[in-house]
Amino acid sequence: MTNRIHSKLQEDKKLLSIYFTAGYPSLNDTVKIIEDLEKSGIDMIEIGLPFSDPLADGPTIQDSSTAALKNGMTTEILFKQLKDIRKSVTIPLIIMGYFNPVLQYGVEAFCKKCQEIGIDGLILPDLPLDVYQDKYEATFKKYGLVNVFLITPQTSDERIQQIDAASDGFIYMVSSASVTGSQSGFGNTQEDYFKRIANMQLKNPQIVGFGISNAETFKQATKTAKGAIIGSAFIKCITKDGVSGIKNFVKNIR
Repeated sequence: MTNRIHSKLQEDKKLLSIYFTAGYPSLNDTVKIIEDLEKSGIDMIEIGLPFSDPLADGPTIQDSSTAALKNGMTTEILFKQLKDIRKSVTIPLIIMGYFNPVLQYGVEAFCKKCQEIGIDGLILPDLPLDVYQDKYEATFKKYGLVNVFLITPQTSDERIQQIDAASDGFIYMVSSASVTGSQSGFGNTQEDYFKRIANMQLKNPQIVGFGISNAETFKQATKTAKGAIIGSAFIKCITKDGVSGIKNFVKNIR
């Protein structure tokens, strides 16, 4: 069966992906948020598995993670919440988190569960490329999961080529060296970085994350990339307006 991520990347349009933290604002909001995002025209969703020590996340996502854990969110509960998600949702779903909870759950058991539910891919920023290739790649592939790697403006061309060779989906292109949600708009440095990557003619399309919060930054980020991911700005929206604010939020970006 074709992975939904692959099919989505073939579509002739710029993709808008949304990240949110599972179990936030309330423990049982997860499914409703996913369904409402699809209805609002989102192309892909990253479901954040909250973790107590989120290194790459800025304050907005950290706070949502802390709140979700306080609400009682666990890997087990997330899997329970998502068990029937494919009855109502057709777009690609990716679980994003840190490697520790996956390891604690058992990598094979985690991947198997993802396949049963209909999860298409994983983004685990702290799982090193070589460790993935040596120990886990076969397991991810066995269960049909796309593993998404991150690159930043600091990543060397050589490293980017290695990541491109090891990838089978898209590359998560972090727009800056800072944490999530910490900037507004893109300056020349980022524009140059976007151009540099575009000129490398990688085999995997790139989707830009970090620093995208509105229609203007979405347009800037997707000038050369296939799509963009919005996280902190979306979490701010549901913090303020709850789940009812989703439709409007998406409308303002597209």
